[in-house]
Amino acid sequence: MLPPELPPLPALTRAEAELIDRYLDAVDLLGRVNPARHEGTYRALRAAQALVRRAIELRDALALMHERGETELHADTLARALRVLDGERRTSRVTLPPD
Repeated sequence: MLPPELPPLPALTRAEAELIDRYLDAVDLLGRVNPARHEGTYRALRAAQALVRRAIELRDALALMHERGETELHADTLARALRVLDGERRTSRVTLPPD
């Protein structure tokens, strides 16, 4: 049985898509660094090292948007894109786990 089909991504500019991708990359790494999770220090260290590069890429994506005149983030559209890309699950690893 195939999983249910995901809704289509909303229309994004190339810069918005890059922003979403880089944001989720950073979130995934922050989830690995989260000290409230049961992970080893080596895995967290590697994720923290990679996070530096991802933060630079995230900054560059935002800078490109600003340079192109995209001065506003369309939160509703970007939130829909994050939901389609499993952003709720991915960002939940950054928060404290339930008791």
